[in-house]
Amino acid sequence: MAIKIEMLRCFCTVAQTGNLVEAADRLGRTQSAISMTLKQLEDHLGKKLFEGERKNQLSPLGEQVFELALKQIRQFDQAVQNIDAAAQAQQGLIRIVSVPSVGALIFPPLLEYMTSQFPGVKIELRDSDTQQVLDAIAQDQADIGIASGYHPLNGVRAIPLFQDPFGLVAASDHDLITSAKPLSIADIPTAPFVRNRLCDLIQSPAFLSATENAAITIHNTHSLITLVRSGNWITVLPQTVAEFLPEAVAFRPIVDLDDKRQVYLYVRERSRFQNLTEQCSTFILSCDFTKK
Repeated sequence: MAIKIEMLRCFCTVAQTGNLVEAADRLGRTQSAISMTLKQLEDHLGKKLFEGERKNQLSPLGEQVFELALKQIRQFDQAVQNIDAAAQAQQGLIRIVSVPSVGALIFPPLLEYMTSQFPGVKIELRDSDTQQVLDAIAQDQADIGIASGYHPLNGVRAIPLFQDPFGLVAASDHDLITSAKPLSIADIPTAPFVRNRLCDLIQSPAFLSATENAAITIHNTHSLITLVRSGNWITVLPQTVAEFLPEAVAFRPIVDLDDKRQVYLYVRERSRFQNLTEQCSTFILSCDFTKK
């Protein structure tokens, strides 16, 4: 028996809800049908996916299957959405995914340009972290991506877009923001520091030493800014992010931190609407991201 996507969807729904009743309600199926599908999957694997008869605790194998199955379900659902969108896009479809800080800058003018130049074109815009941008491009879930750093991908052009200097981000009234003297890396250990994913792009030995004892890492930018705004915590982010900081939070350059985030444009070499992809990428490359 081949494992089908709906079997995986059934298993993941039960794993997420912890019981057959709610899973059946979500999927619009009977409890007996859900139970039978799970049994078929377990019989095929030859091992149990849940501990005991209740469905509220996964077995060791169940945990592995859940992680793998959930990823495949999401990819399948995205593929179906892409197929439907492509079928409906008589004038063409362009799919763009970007890291949020750059997407916030480029999406408004890009939308204005594409809708004026290509009436009726379908446009999909998403913002995600760098890894998700790369995954979307590699898996043909996007035609164009904008991400931090250079990552070679087969069948994808990586074009340098701009460099983005790093600086300190803290509450507007924080001592390191209001101090009259120039801010240096040596000042960082004087306040509680919270890391973020972009800190991994900084290779300065002095910075690595200054932040090596940081125990807190926050990957979500909104949560990061919320913590920093509370008053005590500081972090380091690229300058483009600073354009969208709330008034209670400020950005300040660090005079001896020379590292910069390298932002790249990723363009699939083969896409269904190649002309749209090329026109869109040409427009993005013409934009000036250095204007403040």
